[in-house]
Amino acid sequence: MAATHILSQSPFLSKTLTLNRNPSTPVLPKPSISLSKTLINRNKFTLRAVLSQSNPTAVITPSDSPTKTSNFNHCFTKSQDGYLYCESIRVQDIMDSVEKRPFYLYSKKQITRNVEAYRDALEGLESIIGYAVKANNNLKILEHLRGLGCGAVLVSGNELRLALTVGFDPARCIFNGNGKLLEDLVLAAQSDVFVNIDSEFDLDNIISAARIAGNKVNVLLRINPDVDPQVHPYVATGNKNSKFGIRNEKLQWFLDAVKAHPAELKLVGAHCHLGSTITKVDIFRDAAALMVNYIDQIRNQGFEIDYLNIGGGLGIDYYHSGAVLPTPRDLIDTVRELVQSRNLKLIIEPGRSLIANTCCLVNRVTGVKTNGTKNFIVIDGSMSELIRPSLYDAYQHIELVSPAQPGAEVSTFDVVGPVCESADFLGKGRELPTPDGGMGLVVHDAGAYCMSMASTYNLKMRPPEYWIEDDGSVAKIRRGETFEDHLKYFKDL
Repeated sequence: MAATHILSQSPFLSKTLTLNRNPSTPVLPKPSISLSKTLINRNKFTLRAVLSQSNPTAVITPSDSPTKTSNFNHCFTKSQDGYLYCESIRVQDIMDSVEKRPFYLYSKKQITRNVEAYRDALEGLESIIGYAVKANNNLKILEHLRGLGCGAVLVSGNELRLALTVGFDPARCIFNGNGKLLEDLVLAAQSDVFVNIDSEFDLDNIISAARIAGNKVNVLLRINPDVDPQVHPYVATGNKNSKFGIRNEKLQWFLDAVKAHPAELKLVGAHCHLGSTITKVDIFRDAAALMVNYIDQIRNQGFEIDYLNIGGGLGIDYYHSGAVLPTPRDLIDTVRELVQSRNLKLIIEPGRSLIANTCCLVNRVTGVKTNGTKNFIVIDGSMSELIRPSLYDAYQHIELVSPAQPGAEVSTFDVVGPVCESADFLGKGRELPTPDGGMGLVVHDAGAYCMSMASTYNLKMRPPEYWIEDDGSVAKIRRGETFEDHLKYFKDL
């Protein structure tokens, strides 16, 4: 469509395009019109694009809000008209007004609500909410989180550089990792961020970095409490056989080593991280109970320990089953007494629970096919844009953006992409109405470990990202990569 062409091709643009639609489309309990008519009878909708090389944005403003038929408990809601809405905007209308390719769509308000849930839960405690940048490193999202008072948890030198570029307070940043490089540790030492000690060689490198930077480093010891988080083994990080952290029987050696380097190191805390997608908060309490005992031992040797970092890992309802899962308040309340009993400041490192449910990956159906006993919905999105199902066999809820044709058969489908891999699937065994080609299909809860893990496999370029602003407009917060972007890495070689 013309709007797509204008939006995707023009490097500089200030233009308003109005798509005329019937504002009186009735809200129907069941769709009684064909898909083609549904796409014509839309609310009046305005696309306003202002693109520049320095700050590309695309803003979409709804002129009419849909009739609410139930309370919005989540930013993505299926209304009685059969359409999926994000906040008050119909996702189909956004699809029709932006580039015709897979894209990520976020709710800025939902990000705020998630942060506020942690802030409210932490009331009465001195604390740092350290957002795990690895979950999603979009610059605009990071700026928003910084503005909400979050710190940053970093696991690479470039994440550290990004956090500093965005303007996170270094005193609220923690540099983690089991293989931190010396040059990145020098930057950490110069920047006065917290650094976790993960191993003997890591300790040596931190000491060297402190000397090069001429600055003492505030360090925490990452101790493995050997508590089973009861999650997928790929995201379990706090057991005794993990590649992360130190075993408790080595604790004394590390304390002696830190004590021997008072000019380079100041031990200020202890840290553990159990894993991810944890849905039982008593696991956090078990770990915290062990950790405060270690802190007692450390303090008995003369160290002034101020911080307990319990990591992150709180899970979310990926299945959309209505399951009652622990909230940030449940998590904090289960460790509050232990933290207060030792007069400690609490550091938490949420990533998934802050950002995952704020976003979905929006795709288009290419077609439907059957092979043997399997039915397939083939979409334009793939494991290149969203790899969690292929990598972890992870479940993410999938649904259509608009009502299917009346009488469309409900069948069991595998939802797959066009990548040349049998592992390229977004969901298996999903009961869905049989969609027509071109219909929208979303993969929910795609804010964490999706875009940040996207690749260009099969030369599928990384997609654009949009979010719905607080005022209801839709803005582009990352441009989609292009074939020309790929070629530029080889220019003049």
